[in-house]
Amino acid sequence: MMDRRHLLGACATLGASAFTPAALAQFRVDITGVGATQLPLAMGAFGGETGLPQVVSQIIRADLERSGVFRIVDPGAGLTEASNPAFDALRGRGADALVAGSVLKLADGRFDVRYKLWDLVKSLDLGGATTTVPAADLRLAAHRIADAIYERLTGERGIFATRIAYVTKGGGQYRLLVADADGEGGQVAVTNREPIISPSWSPNGSELAYVSFETRKAVVYVQNVATGTRRQVANFKGSNSAPAWSPSGRELAVTLSRDGGSQIYQIGRDGGPPRRITQSTAIDTEPVYTPDGRSVYFVSDRGGSPQIYRQSLGGGAPERVTFSGGYNISPAVSPDGKLLAFVQRQGGAFRLAVQDLASGQVSIISDTSDDESPSFAPNGKLLIYATRTQGREVLMTSTLDGRIKTRLLTSGLDIREPAWGPFGR
Repeated sequence: MMDRRHLLGACATLGASAFTPAALAQFRVDITGVGATQLPLAMGAFGGETGLPQVVSQIIRADLERSGVFRIVDPGAGLTEASNPAFDALRGRGADALVAGSVLKLADGRFDVRYKLWDLVKSLDLGGATTTVPAADLRLAAHRIADAIYERLTGERGIFATRIAYVTKGGGQYRLLVADADGEGGQVAVTNREPIISPSWSPNGSELAYVSFETRKAVVYVQNVATGTRRQVANFKGSNSAPAWSPSGRELAVTLSRDGGSQIYQIGRDGGPPRRITQSTAIDTEPVYTPDGRSVYFVSDRGGSPQIYRQSLGGGAPERVTFSGGYNISPAVSPDGKLLAFVQRQGGAFRLAVQDLASGQVSIISDTSDDESPSFAPNGKLLIYATRTQGREVLMTSTLDGRIKTRLLTSGLDIREPAWGPFGR
């Protein structure tokens, strides 16, 4: 795994390309754990799914289970959105809600996808929807249905139709990919024989920042997700690394060594002269903005070992944030600004931790020992991170309490550097 534990990190050499299908990056999802409180949701196969290129109900089920909020209950066979469900019988199966649907292939090759949701406790029809999509959009339609179910039953926005970026290594190639939030449907943005690191999404999801070594030194680029076109935004003397977008999308925080040691700077989204944010003789790196855009969290060894600090963009002295453990790196802040995820070293293990910023309480939420690169889902309810298990580099998602984990597995590839994209697609 590309070792972020060296504070200056490493950079990548890569070439831009138009997005192409990533045949080698097909995932299967392995969900483990039991949540403290889960809503029992009855859901079976949708009508008409046999032989489809994508099994819509299975995608919806995996999404909802991965959230940690739902426990799927078998409703019995034959239910569709047009059914009149037997509320008493379904409640007898231990279910509080029911979703059923159907998929019909139309004469023009498109698919009519329908679903309906019921509250079994109150015997209420909660409504549903119908959508018509080409075969290529069946997965997206399933994710959007899962989002609608999640929001209707929890009152919070779902994240299943969002996207992630990640890097794969295999066959002598490194690839930066953009994929569905479950890792499927990957499209290659960049491919090269040299490593790729530090992808970072713009707030509107239209661009990715990353680091390239193609000019024989570290340079920060920004690439349009739809077109593949890109531009240099940081190509100064020394190393240019660790890009992070401001909430406005007008600036990036980057780590530059242009003045000697590695320090945090702010630079415009199209480049231009950087403005120095940190002032120290230490190594300062891995910046990430607070949701209000007024401060950045960053990693520094100014106290003797790597810890996470917060620096106001208005100036003043930085404030140390992490005190639990002697080695804390790779900060990620939740969308509401209340939680900080990071990697903490415990003995010889590196584990994912979450800190409540108000109380300072820290929880270790992973059971692996080689964790890296945490990133929050845009609703703040899940984390994605890279780790190593059974000799393979993989991506994991976890609920914030660590109870429900999902391992995204590929065949023959190492996976690293995940970044969860924003809402909107």
